[in-house]
Amino acid sequence: MFENLSTQDDPSALGALKYMLLCKVMLNLPVDVTSLISIKPASKYAQLRDVESMRAIARAHQKRNLADFEKALEDYQQELSSDPTIRTHLSALYDTLLEQNLLRIVEPYLVVEIEYIAQQVGQGRQAVELKLSQMILDKIFHGVLDQGRGCLLIFEEPQADRTYGAAIDTLEQVGKVVDSLYAK
Repeated sequence: MFENLSTQDDPSALGALKYMLLCKVMLNLPVDVTSLISIKPASKYAQLRDVESMRAIARAHQKRNLADFEKALEDYQQELSSDPTIRTHLSALYDTLLEQNLLRIVEPYLVVEIEYIAQQVGQGRQAVELKLSQMILDKIFHGVLDQGRGCLLIFEEPQADRTYGAAIDTLEQVGKVVDSLYAK
């Protein structure tokens, strides 16, 4: 679609290109952003701030760097926040990037201070605590926030107890036997 709009010099071609670049980032293919910008129809838009903003977002996402992502959002605020679709998807992308960074930081620990996590991510303690509690509730990892000590306690993933499933299967079989005896 972008190529058709671009060849017709349609003003909406730039928007289509931005959406195409955003899709590549959202699909976890930020490397493709550079190659898309270098194709002939897109090359005339390559130096525009709108395209530069998407390139900066792709670089930050590729490096999984929250600071670079925030800097791109700040530097290109006008270009990125003017479109509600892009703004919404960038918000979701930011949350995903924050989750990935938090997981990377807490992964090697069983107990880790929330303040340390906040320093490593470059976020405020409250924001990190809120995101960690959301991740625990979403079962992204298993743990408990100990607010008294200011720590995150991380547990191994619990193994499913097969006894419960076996008991349910047994009761279903008993039910079938009772039904067949009742039918006779």
